[in-house]
Amino acid sequence: MTDQHSDKDEKKGLSRRQFLKNTGMVAGGVVGGSLLGGLLTNEYQKKQEAQIKEEAAKGAALQEARMFFSRKEDFDILGAATERLFPQDDIGPGAIELGVPYFIDKQLASYWGTNAKEYMRDPFRQNSEEHDYQHKDSQKDKTGPNTDSQTPVPTPRYQSRLTRAEIFIAGLRKMEQVSRNKFKKKFVDASPDQQDQVLKMFENGKVEMQGVDSVTFFNLLLKTTIEGVYSDPLYGGNKNMQGWKMKEYPGPRASFADVIEAEDFVKMDLQSLKDYQKFA
Repeated sequence: MTDQHSDKDEKKGLSRRQFLKNTGMVAGGVVGGSLLGGLLTNEYQKKQEAQIKEEAAKGAALQEARMFFSRKEDFDILGAATERLFPQDDIGPGAIELGVPYFIDKQLASYWGTNAKEYMRDPFRQNSEEHDYQHKDSQKDKTGPNTDSQTPVPTPRYQSRLTRAEIFIAGLRKMEQVSRNKFKKKFVDASPDQQDQVLKMFENGKVEMQGVDSVTFFNLLLKTTIEGVYSDPLYGGNKNMQGWKMKEYPGPRASFADVIEAEDFVKMDLQSLKDYQKFA
């Protein structure tokens, strides 16, 4: 009887010791696993942050890559022209620093530049009536609703078989030709005052172009320059949201529910559509 009880007690003791040993291993495993998991998580987060920064750098590089202009000379003329339309001053950067030429380049490479979604069949009348139509005042801040909030940018009016991309190429090369004929200089090498004179000739329709009026090209150039300054950086312009900084515009917001009842002025951090993509 005594031997039987001792065997049972020994088995119970072994079972109890084994249980404590196993639970100790589990507990140690949990603690160790938490520590190891934390290290792995931190390492993963560091790698993820580095990857995000790398992708952002690649994205920035892609934003400054030409998609439409195959000739650097044409792109340089575009840059010089946009810089005269929106020059750098004490308030902020000019068109080139804001990435406006790259914004226009991307627009011309898109369906907008190829007029893919517009009717492009005959007739394309090029007569005195059409000439007057293209020269008609069409400032956005003078027509239609909400005129007080509209930017004074012309709306190009034209009938042409040329796409917007073709108009830009023809217009920029014509600017080069006019500059060489008038000042014996490339447009990019002309002085700011000389460049302004060339642009003024186009604005007033004093330059003859084939298939479209020069004032139409100028209006397109001015319109896209302003758009490139103030558009969302997602589209290639308004680099680092500097255009918005000058306007004190914080960028698009999904909701104002958290501040709509605030009595004091709420100053918001700058935010673009790119910031929303991080959470997509």
